[in-house]
Amino acid sequence: METAKPERTERDTQWMQRALELARRGIGLCSPNPRVGCVILNNAGELAGEGWHEYDKRDHAEIVALRAAGDRARGGTAYVTLEPCDHTGRTGPCSQALIAAGVSRVVVATTDPNPLVAGHGLERIRQAGIAVEAGVCQAEARRLNEGFARWIVTRLPMVEMKVAMTIDGRIAPAPGVQAARQPYWITGEASREAVQPMRWMADAVVTGVDTVLADDPMMTDRSGRPRRRPLLRVILDSALRMPLDSKLVNTAHEDVVIFTVSPDAVRIRELEARGVRVEVLPPESPAAPRGVVAPGRVPLGKVLQTLGAEGILTLLTETGTRLNTALLAAGLVDRLKIFCSPQIMGSDAVPAFRGIPSPVLLNPVEIERHGNDFSVSALLRDPWAAAPDFS
Repeated sequence: METAKPERTERDTQWMQRALELARRGIGLCSPNPRVGCVILNNAGELAGEGWHEYDKRDHAEIVALRAAGDRARGGTAYVTLEPCDHTGRTGPCSQALIAAGVSRVVVATTDPNPLVAGHGLERIRQAGIAVEAGVCQAEARRLNEGFARWIVTRLPMVEMKVAMTIDGRIAPAPGVQAARQPYWITGEASREAVQPMRWMADAVVTGVDTVLADDPMMTDRSGRPRRRPLLRVILDSALRMPLDSKLVNTAHEDVVIFTVSPDAVRIRELEARGVRVEVLPPESPAAPRGVVAPGRVPLGKVLQTLGAEGILTLLTETGTRLNTALLAAGLVDRLKIFCSPQIMGSDAVPAFRGIPSPVLLNPVEIERHGNDFSVSALLRDPWAAAPDFS
């Protein structure tokens, strides 16, 4: 039975904003599931229940909110940031739960990119005679779940490249200026603080061994915010040059993995004895496209496939010139965020990129101030491209 489509109201936007606030509480706690919030109003338009999803608690946001609302949900409105599921996984279908609760209207921000859902949940609700409004605050809801959208369709993590550079595109001083294994800060404290929420929202962070040798980073999430599983720290190290006394090795606790093409069994045992996981992959083929990655290097595509198979939805890159260039040239970057410091280091300093075969266009961009620095962020590939657009 089809129902008349109701008018979208300012009140819908206000309550969806509340649902989005709730969904954000799931950051760090719901991966590899999406971040979802739900608000239930009673038939008088008053708040009856609300909830969000945490993976370890199993129940989806709709179930949490419906349980809080109880009988007050009957004849009311449900605001959900992501289309209710219509299949049985770890839990039953939320579409059926909303129908059984007797709500009269369901407002969603966006459809679910999961092929098992993808419009079926909304269709089930409509068939039950419940009014449906879709697309309220869609852009915000999709931004919140870019990683899930990329992973659920491709089983590959969404790659967000973070670069800190000068306004002339340099990421480190000229060779010989920086002391070995000592960080050289390009950007200011405000920019560095802004990176911690990025790590908190990511499932893994990756760098190359050259960066480890230069800076000896820890690559930890120091945001102080809760997370269900530790940030996975990933190092690409084709020849297993990782220092055994590095901060990454010394702090490894089932959260450091090295991808390599080296079969050096002795070195692998030394690393594994210190709590570092080592994944040996076949080297990049000599037939790899010129300028993408050198033959004999760690195959970047295989790394992403391995991480995706482990439920890594979002991968933050904090890499140097070679890997920055290789990832961009191979088309493996989904979002790029560049922190710029107002200084000029000159042509002898280390560039952020070298030899990219074609220009990379950032459009549209988001620009933010971080103290005396600024950042530019843009999607290079829309992870929601295949989903219906209701905006």
